[in-house]
Amino acid sequence: MREENEASRGAGAMSKWKICRLAELVDGGHAELQTGPFGTMLNASEYTASGTPVIAVQDIGENKIIHDKLVYVSDTTANRLSKYRVKEGDIIFGRKGAVERRARIRTDEDGWLQGSDCIRLRFNETVNPIFISYQFGSKFYREWMIQNSTGATMPSLNQEVLRLLPIMLPPFHEQKAIASVLSSLDDKIDLLHRQNATLEAMAEALFRQRFVVEAKEEWEEKPLLHHIQLVGGGTPKTSIQEYWNGSIPWLAGGDIAKNHKTFALASEKSITEEGVAYSSAKILPQYTTVLTARGTVGKFCLLGKPMAYSQTNYGILPKNSETFFFTFLLIDHIVKELQAAAYGSVFDTITTQTFEETSIALPKADMIKSFNLQVRAYFEKIFANQTQIRTLEKLRDSLLPKLMTGEVRVS
Repeated sequence: MREENEASRGAGAMSKWKICRLAELVDGGHAELQTGPFGTMLNASEYTASGTPVIAVQDIGENKIIHDKLVYVSDTTANRLSKYRVKEGDIIFGRKGAVERRARIRTDEDGWLQGSDCIRLRFNETVNPIFISYQFGSKFYREWMIQNSTGATMPSLNQEVLRLLPIMLPPFHEQKAIASVLSSLDDKIDLLHRQNATLEAMAEALFRQRFVVEAKEEWEEKPLLHHIQLVGGGTPKTSIQEYWNGSIPWLAGGDIAKNHKTFALASEKSITEEGVAYSSAKILPQYTTVLTARGTVGKFCLLGKPMAYSQTNYGILPKNSETFFFTFLLIDHIVKELQAAAYGSVFDTITTQTFEETSIALPKADMIKSFNLQVRAYFEKIFANQTQIRTLEKLRDSLLPKLMTGEVRVS
């Protein structure tokens, strides 16, 4: 890969790129748009526990389908709606809501159905769909989608809007090369995420085996606060500029939810040492568990480095400094009980009393220390992978706009 520094060379390269509207590609037979089946799909009796997945707008993630909450229909229903099947390379848009998102269909999703709230974009062999899906992820296209969507209360897309979408097409071989660079980064990111999911599952299974399945009758049941230390957070006054935009990461509930069950390496906001000194905010060490305690309660993560956090969250320290990872797995194990015990007339809230009223039977400290030492390697690998993921994502996001405008060329 080489960067074209000379303006003349860049302009010459860009002159080979075709700039058109999506309508030109559709009308020329290079692409087709297909809106979901509206009222013909589906009545409640046609949904099944398994079968052919149906992609709905809530399943559209960042250039991929989210598999967590898919619904299914029988083969008979899927055959009736075969016109709406998707295939590898299709790009799916949601018709309402977060219209700037899109998802590219992968090999293992071939043959699924698009739902009634989705629009399918399909190209023929003259256009590389992977290249286009990344192009639609650039800042320009996200803003274009939002600005050109219809609807006073909720942004909406339709085929007429999408036909106006501007498309920049380099020669096909360059489309493939750009797609290869970006997808190789995403493939590596996905691999690291899968590794982390496996490591997390292994650590959780080991905790359950050791402290649930093999629990001993002689273990004394004690309140959760016997095993952990709760540390409240704080927010410096937002009206005092000197307290903000410093070198200390400051986690809000959204930061914790975004990094649920993994490491928080960064935060949206930061504060200064002065902000810490003149507020109830506290800086806790790396590997501390932090938990959302108000609103969307029960999201938790590990600190990737020393950080502060808001008063709507708790820092959870082990009573023994050698058992940070045991503490994280303990919260993971018991969090549903904490959520069930949360209360509040407007927002669900976890309080100190919630921890006092939640009990668990655990062994003596030596066994807990031994367990923490055993799982430490899992978490250190997860942390290393998460750090690498963040580096790769920054590289991908910095390359994307440059590749899409020809500022950076792929040789």
